[in-house]
Amino acid sequence: MILKKESFQYKDKVLIEKAYIKPPYKHGRVFQNEGCFIHLKGATGKLMSSEDSFDFTPNLKEAILLKCDTYFLDFVKSTSEEAVEVIAIHLYPDLLKALYANEIPATIKNNATPPKTNKLVEDETITRFIESLDFYFDNPHLVNDDLLELKVRELILLLVQTKNASSVLELIQDLYSKREANFKDVIKLHQFNNLEIEELARLTNLSVSSFKREFKKTFNNTPAKFFNVQKINKAKELLVVTNMTISEIAFEIGFNDPLYFTRIFKKSVSLSPSDFRKQQTQ
Repeated sequence: MILKKESFQYKDKVLIEKAYIKPPYKHGRVFQNEGCFIHLKGATGKLMSSEDSFDFTPNLKEAILLKCDTYFLDFVKSTSEEAVEVIAIHLYPDLLKALYANEIPATIKNNATPPKTNKLVEDETITRFIESLDFYFDNPHLVNDDLLELKVRELILLLVQTKNASSVLELIQDLYSKREANFKDVIKLHQFNNLEIEELARLTNLSVSSFKREFKKTFNNTPAKFFNVQKINKAKELLVVTNMTISEIAFEIGFNDPLYFTRIFKKSVSLSPSDFRKQQTQ
């Protein structure tokens, strides 16, 4: 549930927004013609796309630079009752082209080698930048297009100074060409994530009916049966080789309800997870 949301617009588009979210909460978003810098504080959960799956921990401040793709943010309920703070800065092609009309800054070029991941290294400078935005959310009358352009420039230059030059270079150079997701890779990546069929279909750029047909063709099984087999096999492994609780294992393999996981496990194995663990350790 979104408790509060504020935003600044740049030429009729939302450029910077801040939201406070009470978990559990899942949100899907397609960044079709833009990139996005997201900063999270107090989050427990995952960010998932066709190519990536990142975990969040509540004790850290997380920063991620997103490229064009479909993303799902899945915040799970934790022992803390505090809301998750999310700040998003949208990076539109027309804005970046205007800011870097002549060429990519030399400070970016000289330090860059294209990376695969886009999870960013955060340090005190990024924290201070995020804190500086709070001042403008408290004083929105001071905000105009010129100021917003300066804040985007500041963000990019700070990322360069905090060992993120490669991610920034890749963003500016290659952000706006849509990538085709490999169907099998997407399924394998998210087989233990809590995604619905409709959400997986979006990640593979298919309709639900086309997704089901492609799934049957690729795995010779229905999505529900395939995922249950994978999750139960993973659960068996975790029950034997780890000391994780039943609830922790349930969440690890994509079940939000440990009781439902126990029912599915018992139906498949004819033993409860606890009894299975005891049997394997005797």
